[in-house]
Amino acid sequence: MFESNIPSGPIEKKWEKSRFEMKLVNPANRRKHTVIIVGSGLAGASAAASLGQQGYNVHCFCFQDSPRRAHSIAAQGGINAAKNYRNDGDSVQYGGLLDTRSFGGVQVSRTFYARGQTGQQLLLGAYQALEEQIAAGSVKMHTRSEMLDVVVVNGKARGVVTRNLTTGAIESFAADVVVLATGGYGNVFYLSTNAKGCNTTAIWRAHRRGAFFGNPCFTQIHPTCIPVSNENQSKLTLMSESLRNDGRVWVPKKKGDTRPAMQIPEGERDYYLERRYPSFGNLVPRDVASRNAKEVCDEGRGVGPGGMGVYLDFADAIHRMGESVVREKYGNLFDMYEEITGENAYKTPMRIYPAVHYTMGGLWVDYQLMSTIPGLFVAGEANFSDHGANRLGASALMQGLADGYFILPYTIPNYIASSSLEKVDTSHPEFAAAKEGVNQRIAKLIGIQGKRTVDSFHKELGKLLWENRISWNLANCCASTRWSGRNRAVDISASKARRRTAKQDATTSVSRSCRLGNGREKATGGNSIRSPLPSSMFTLSRGATSSP
Repeated sequence: MFESNIPSGPIEKKWEKSRFEMKLVNPANRRKHTVIIVGSGLAGASAAASLGQQGYNVHCFCFQDSPRRAHSIAAQGGINAAKNYRNDGDSVQYGGLLDTRSFGGVQVSRTFYARGQTGQQLLLGAYQALEEQIAAGSVKMHTRSEMLDVVVVNGKARGVVTRNLTTGAIESFAADVVVLATGGYGNVFYLSTNAKGCNTTAIWRAHRRGAFFGNPCFTQIHPTCIPVSNENQSKLTLMSESLRNDGRVWVPKKKGDTRPAMQIPEGERDYYLERRYPSFGNLVPRDVASRNAKEVCDEGRGVGPGGMGVYLDFADAIHRMGESVVREKYGNLFDMYEEITGENAYKTPMRIYPAVHYTMGGLWVDYQLMSTIPGLFVAGEANFSDHGANRLGASALMQGLADGYFILPYTIPNYIASSSLEKVDTSHPEFAAAKEGVNQRIAKLIGIQGKRTVDSFHKELGKLLWENRISWNLANCCASTRWSGRNRAVDISASKARRRTAKQDATTSVSRSCRLGNGREKATGGNSIRSPLPSSMFTLSRGATSSP
């Protein structure tokens, strides 16, 4: 049915062994092969740049008007790395020197960051590498494009059907390999920290074509987001988890206390995370912080409009370090908070509340990042690998960059060299069939002549999912909820996540510090709260075998 293709041997040798056994493509032959990459965030841009530099003919598609606008740029907090010194290869663009700080669930400072703009720093690097290859002619960029279907020829992914969002034209593109790096599906909840353009079309269409989905129930609820302000709101804004390094989370001890924060005496405040989890304090893992925030709000002790918020207070940090130091560390986040809420967080506590942020589930991939459709590779948040049910923060940036820079440049050539790839172009009947299917779906939707907007349906669906999810009772939606199709359990205890934790590439010291949903843990330094889930909690959802 499917193979994980995990190499034998000790964990710390798996990637080295696998890479040694992979086949190569002669440099003179690489220009004969075409690779389609959908998505231009950290995973997509780094993969496109790396494969273009190797000499492949790369077509990269993005939803935005520029690859620089990919949602990876919104990542704030940092990137975990196996390093014990600061300012190695530092950057002074957009935020200054690199530094380390702690993130939820760990008790050491191993998260590297550049103020609250780490994602922007990293995406700028990937974007510059991508633009270099665009200028060199090895990568052709297709902006304002949405992938509407994957074209499968003789059981292999051989192209995509896209819509030009500027002209509306439906177009087809053929290739030897297709890579999906389109992010997660958190926007199914309507209100999330994701950009509105993160619409999940690509991985859903691949699922409908037969690609399996792994752990779709694993959705991360981030504890520090700006609360909902009104019914017309279309998305939520993340406040970096890094703020919990110096901010203290609290609510009034008394139910229904509506006094302004500064009028509530210290003795009438409940610093509930510090009280319940003295070892971790405010830096408990995200699922723990989120669940506790909802519990105190459900008790009637929430703050702000509707009681749907808790305080994140920096008064002690400002008193201890001075406002200038706090401003240096978090200034852009405080500015963003004030612009949205009109409140000065240097003078009064921030109000935060949990929101959907990241999806650990995604399209199932094997050790080499290939889905159950041969030739269809999936990178970054779009795949299910590396992160267990209660993912630690600052691990996603690692995954996206490792997938694009260091994994796919080996595994895609191995697939090309190992496969019999007949010559296929867009004149093949499967391309015509896929394009016709897309046109029929669009015509059906337009022909409904309904009286409701698309957003009204989306909002209703999101509210249904949000209010009926079980994630508050089990760590961040960790129950074996089923999404669609026939489901199977899969043990990924020897998954690629562990392989990459051990892997050290000669050109990077980034390592994996990820959460393994089989109850085990591989973390770089420090103590972490272990995931309690058995491997049987991991589920696999099988896509439709009929035409989507």
